[in-house]
Amino acid sequence: MENVLEIKNLNKKYSGFELKNINFKLPKGTIMGLIGENGAGKSTTIKAILNIINTNSGEIKIFGLDNKKEEKKVKEKIGVVLDDSFLSEYLNAIDINKIMKNFYQNWDEKLYFKYIEDFKLPKKKMSKDFSSGMKMKLKIAVALSHHPKLLILDEPTSGLDPVARNEILDIFQEFIQDEENSILVSSHITSDLEHIADYITFINEGEIVLTKTKDELLENYGIVKCSEEEFKKIDKKDFLKYKKNKYEYDILVENKFEFKKKYNITIIDKPTIEDIMLIYIKGEKVNEK
Repeated sequence: MENVLEIKNLNKKYSGFELKNINFKLPKGTIMGLIGENGAGKSTTIKAILNIINTNSGEIKIFGLDNKKEEKKVKEKIGVVLDDSFLSEYLNAIDINKIMKNFYQNWDEKLYFKYIEDFKLPKKKMSKDFSSGMKMKLKIAVALSHHPKLLILDEPTSGLDPVARNEILDIFQEFIQDEENSILVSSHITSDLEHIADYITFINEGEIVLTKTKDELLENYGIVKCSEEEFKKIDKKDFLKYKKNKYEYDILVENKFEFKKKYNITIIDKPTIEDIMLIYIKGEKVNEK
């Protein structure tokens, strides 16, 4: 399968934080969710992809193009939605169109105003007076109106009400319908990603914990609840992390079918993406003690 984004051995050092050897690929025509708690490295990774920050080492290719050496070509192929917009909130939709026409070679004015109309956004009202959902729709309209092949989104549904979030997610799913377009979306709202993502990449403390298909995570992973006595009988190589609660242990296993067969356990909870993330972050490995 063709990859639209490839990150190899990416490293970035800050005082008190470090991205360590980041590697993952985004296949064409798919949506990848980038998850992790605040400060884990999601936004730093996105800024590195967009060449907003300098990195210490590593390689990033977008559509086979080096994101630094061929930045101008890359810019025309991607649409970006960041938490902090580079556009003044004292601009209206008409003002933004005039600016973007000079920014992108492939800017499509008709398409832009179609999105403005479809999203029910006022043309002459300054965006500072928009609701959070309207502001996000405006950013997405801008991102989509030069016919990008890849959308890169940083927390696009954060702070939105459920109705606005569902509308935004529908827009993303429509964008990839032709299987030619792709999306990388950073989000801490993992329930959104369960609806739309094909792949999940999990970053914790600047390192990749896993990058897998969403279906593999939700179908193969499991959470076993057991007593301390049962926990002591389980081979520590057969689970990833554990979390000790007041009356029981929660154990995260990578293959619940093999685990069930080996230990003759009939009930293993099916985790959400959030469940997996929380046990990874809050749980322990046996050799950590």
